[in-house]
Amino acid sequence: MRFILAFILALFIFIPAVSAAEPLRIVIDNPNIEPMPFATPAFQAETPAANDYAARISRVVADDLVGTGLFREISQDAYISTVSSFASPIQYADWRAINAQALITGAVSVDAGGRLVVKFRLYDVFSGAEMGEGLQFVGSTDAWRRMAHKVADAVYERITGESGYFDSRVVFVSETGPKDNRAKRLAIMDYDGANIQYLTDSSSIVLAPRFSPTGDRVLYTGYETGFPQVYLLDVANVGRRALQLPEGTMSFAPRFAPDGQTVVFSLTTGGNTDIYRLNLNSGALARLTNSPAIETAPSFSPDGSQIVFESDRSGTQQLYIMSANGGEPRRISFGTGRYGTPVWSPRGDLIAFTKQAGGRFHIGVMNVDGNRERLLTASFLDEGPTWSPNGRVIKFTRETQGAGGAPSLYSVDISGRNLRRIRTDNAASDPSWGPLQP
Repeated sequence: MRFILAFILALFIFIPAVSAAEPLRIVIDNPNIEPMPFATPAFQAETPAANDYAARISRVVADDLVGTGLFREISQDAYISTVSSFASPIQYADWRAINAQALITGAVSVDAGGRLVVKFRLYDVFSGAEMGEGLQFVGSTDAWRRMAHKVADAVYERITGESGYFDSRVVFVSETGPKDNRAKRLAIMDYDGANIQYLTDSSSIVLAPRFSPTGDRVLYTGYETGFPQVYLLDVANVGRRALQLPEGTMSFAPRFAPDGQTVVFSLTTGGNTDIYRLNLNSGALARLTNSPAIETAPSFSPDGSQIVFESDRSGTQQLYIMSANGGEPRRISFGTGRYGTPVWSPRGDLIAFTKQAGGRFHIGVMNVDGNRERLLTASFLDEGPTWSPNGRVIKFTRETQGAGGAPSLYSVDISGRNLRRIRTDNAASDPSWGPLQP
C-alpha cells in the first residue's frame, strides 16, 4: 500500500503595512494567517481580438492567488474607482478605502502576428508605490492559461519572496470503472486540474508516475507483461520504453535523480526486494541495499547525495536514509504506526510521508533527522505525497470509505492549512508534481 504524509516547519502570516514607508511583505515566522486582501480589476483588452482573453486571464490570476489560502480577493462590487487603461494613474485612496493591500492591473492584446501579449503591474496600495517593474509575456493564444499562471507566479514571488508554483504540471493516474475493475491510464494536467491530456491507454495497469527534473519525461510502473516493470515515457511524443533490466526480475517504484540521467527503483529477484540505481546513458546497474526485508519507495535529496526510502527491516514499515551510493542506512521514523512513500522536499529540509496509525492514514512531514514530525491530514485513506516546485504545497491521493469509494487528488499547505480538492474529470490517484515550465 502506498503511503503519504506531509510535515512542514515554516508558516505564513501577513503583516499589513502600517506606514507609507513600510513595504508590503509576508513574514514566515508565525502560525496565524490572515489572508491578504487584494484587488484585480478585469484586465484591459487593447485590441478587439483580446476581449475574451483579457477576462479569462485576470480570472485565472485571481483564482491562483486565492487558491493558496494566503490571499483574499475583494469583490469588484466593492470597487470605488475603476482602471480604464493600463496607463491610467492609480487612485490609491480609493483602493485603501476598501482595504485592498495589493492591486494587480493588466492589459492584453493580439499583435499583427496573432500572438497574445499580456502585461501586468503590481502595486502596494498602502505605500502608494509599484512593487517591481511591470512585466510582459508573449505567446500563442492557445497558451493564454500559461501566461495567466506566469503573472500569478510573479505576483506571488514579489509578495512572499518565494518562487511560485502555478505554471507547472502534474502527472497522475486517471481511473474509470467500478472499484473492483478499474481501468487506469496516465494523464497530465496543469497544476489546477485544467488541460488534462492522456499519455497511455487503459489496456494495462499503470502506477506511480514520476516526473523528471526537467518535466519532459515520466517514469512509471506498468503491467503490460503481467508483472510490474519500470517504463520511461517521453511527454512530448508519448513514446515509451521499458528499462533494460535482468530477465526474470520485477521492477517498480521508480524515481529520477536530480541529474535526470540516473533513476532508482525497487527490483525483486529471487524473492527479495532491494533498491537499485540505473544510469540511463550507460545502462550500468548498481544494487544499493542488500537485506531480506522489503525496501522500496526511494527518493533522492535535492543535491543527489542521499536517498530516503521505506523498509520493514525493523519488523514494521519505517523510513531510512542512506548514501546515494548505498551503505548502511539510518532509521529516521520512530513514532507510533507505520511510515511509507517518503519524498524529499525540493528545499532539502523536510521529508513528506504517509503514516498509518490508529486506523487512520495521514500525510505528514518531518525534518531529515526525523525530528519535529507533523501530521497535516487525517482520513480513511490519504497517501502518495508530492511536493510543489517551491516546497510550499503537497498534493496527495485521498480515497473515500465504502464500496463505491473512489480516489481524488487533494492539496494541503505545509502548515496543515488550506486543504483543497483538485477537480478532475475522473477518479485520480498517484500525483507527481513537475517543475516550473520554461
